[in-house]
Amino acid sequence: MTLFPVFKNLLAVAATTLLMASGAQAQTALDDVMKAKKITIAIPTDFPPYGFVGTDLKPQGLDIDMANYIATKLGVAIELAPVTSANRIPYLQTRKADLVISTLGKNPERMAVIDFTAGYSPFFQAVFAAKSANIKSFADLAGKSIGVTRGAIEDQELTKLAPAGTDIKRFEDNNATVSSFVAGQVQLIATGASVAGNMMAKNPQLNAEYKLLLKDSPNFIGVGKGEDKLRLKVNEIIASAKASGDLDKMAVKWLGRPAGDLPN
Repeated sequence: MTLFPVFKNLLAVAATTLLMASGAQAQTALDDVMKAKKITIAIPTDFPPYGFVGTDLKPQGLDIDMANYIATKLGVAIELAPVTSANRIPYLQTRKADLVISTLGKNPERMAVIDFTAGYSPFFQAVFAAKSANIKSFADLAGKSIGVTRGAIEDQELTKLAPAGTDIKRFEDNNATVSSFVAGQVQLIATGASVAGNMMAKNPQLNAEYKLLLKDSPNFIGVGKGEDKLRLKVNEIIASAKASGDLDKMAVKWLGRPAGDLPN
């Protein structure tokens, strides 16, 4: 009987030691980056304007600019690791990447397996039109034709916000919606930032731009679970970039609008 409390104490000490060891291991990412003087960041190459391959066959886009920005602020070299939506989180979990900057939204399922920094860029559904179109508010949509993909988030939001007299033309998929705008069948288009970015990149003659926000869904940077030192360091860089206006400049460059009020 007297051995039982001793056994319990030994188990408690062993458990504490294991926790301390795992905690110490989980905090090595920032130290490893600074020691190697290199950071590996997973980025998209198939999701303009956040990440795509340019005519020089090099990755470019908002996420690539953000990755380079962080590496510069850390004073280390960067290795860009192209990922897809399916493998971007596994890259982080298996330490093939130190950070994931790939239009990651935050949800409970992802939060269970990785950690997130503060928001660094907006992801949104919006109304786009030619720069010459005088659209300052949703009231200005009255009497205008606007294309949207049937049943999409932007369709739901537009239906709620558009005034009476708006000619909403619904198409069965994004390709048909974009084609209608490119062909001049509609005066405006309601779509997601990535679809619009791709459309504008391929059709510069449209001279299209962001006009009205339908819904905002910010992006966050993914960090390995428990890597608090690295996460907090990146948060410092994001906060500084927000204060200096650098986040807004990146968003304007690639999305046609400032980053705005992003969550911490």
